[in-house]
Amino acid sequence: PRYRPDWASLDARPLPAWFDRAKVGVFVHWGVFSVPAWGSEWFWWHWQGQHDAAYERFVRRRFPPGTTYAEFAPRFTAHDFQPRQWAQLFQRAGARYVVLTTKHHEGFTNWGSPVSWNWNSVDTGPHRDLVGELGEALRESNLRYGLYHSLMEWFNPLYLADKQSDFKTQSFVLKKTMPELYHLVLKYKPDLIWSDGDWEAPDSYWNSTSFLAWLYNDSPVKDTVVVNDRWGRGCSCRHGGFYNCADKYRPGTLPDHKWEMCSSLDKLSWGYRSNMSLAEVMDEMSMIEELVQTVSLGGNYLLNVGPTKEGVIVPIFQERLLALGRWLDTNGEAIYESQPWRVQVENTTDTVWYTSKGPVVFAIFLLWPLDSVLHLSSPIPSPGTQVTLLGFGGTLEWQKQPGKGMLITLPSMLPSPRPAQSGWAVKLEGVK
Repeated sequence: PRYRPDWASLDARPLPAWFDRAKVGVFVHWGVFSVPAWGSEWFWWHWQGQHDAAYERFVRRRFPPGTTYAEFAPRFTAHDFQPRQWAQLFQRAGARYVVLTTKHHEGFTNWGSPVSWNWNSVDTGPHRDLVGELGEALRESNLRYGLYHSLMEWFNPLYLADKQSDFKTQSFVLKKTMPELYHLVLKYKPDLIWSDGDWEAPDSYWNSTSFLAWLYNDSPVKDTVVVNDRWGRGCSCRHGGFYNCADKYRPGTLPDHKWEMCSSLDKLSWGYRSNMSLAEVMDEMSMIEELVQTVSLGGNYLLNVGPTKEGVIVPIFQERLLALGRWLDTNGEAIYESQPWRVQVENTTDTVWYTSKGPVVFAIFLLWPLDSVLHLSSPIPSPGTQVTLLGFGGTLEWQKQPGKGMLITLPSMLPSPRPAQSGWAVKLEGVK
């Protein structure tokens, strides 16, 4: 069927299946904001939109008098950007898709946008098509490619004029936003469009429904492309493909719509900060916990890194991503292509999260029980029930728990020579 440019029709489109199966993605925030590399990727706004004293002081101390934000662009060099190395790292992290910022709210495009003259990565800075290079490398590694794109630009004169008219005029949309979105789709054929910057104006101003109708009906990716929910003020958590709802969104219970939790390894920023301290980086345990909690509640987990202006993903981020990948090498069977079970979490002595695949149920526990006996109160065992621990050979002994549920005797040694593993998964066959 052809989709009409209205939400009733667009929201009825089934979500392409690859997205729900994928479960794990990596988000990359990279742009001119990686040059000051301080505060956050909202640097320009805090500095010149809000005249935040700390940002003004930072620029005064580090840059010549009269420095403008535009002068940061030539220093965004990407000298050390090796897209194939990025792709290998993301693959080893267990990601099935990667989302790159093609343009943040600063308006600088990471490809040679024909409507962003001299404010793009081909005309200035790296003099490279960053969007295209990463896309090629990801596809060689069989990873899906998502493009983050901000609808708005803080200081674009066309946008400011439209805003002044209370969004009754659409010069910015017609001359900048929409030409860029169509160009991105036709040139790079993305698997996902991660829209942002939508909160000031309604979707009617952005022409979002016309664009999505074209995307779903006639674009080269009409059958495979997935989009999020940020297409205009009030759309979030209500319209679009999968829902983001809010940054770092955590629903308390199972939502009735496919969703994604985006989180960042740097707890204080999405873009790279040169003054980041170790205490501000998410540890392995928190990362695994967020992943498990998200997938149990039917979500995808999109974990962000901010590369440096040279295009380096700093070693602490690499270390965290590889730790995630190692955990998924062992426990991925409980994550990828799984579905929420009838019970998502049980808060007994230790929190246990559940996922399922057909008749098989996985119970994921984040702390190893002191007596090496795992208490599960939700599964109903049968005489033929079999229990195994992912990453550990052989079956485990279990008994019915007085009352309901089951007691599982875990191996008396930790299942891995790595002492600090965070989280294990038992596979239950023949339970209800």
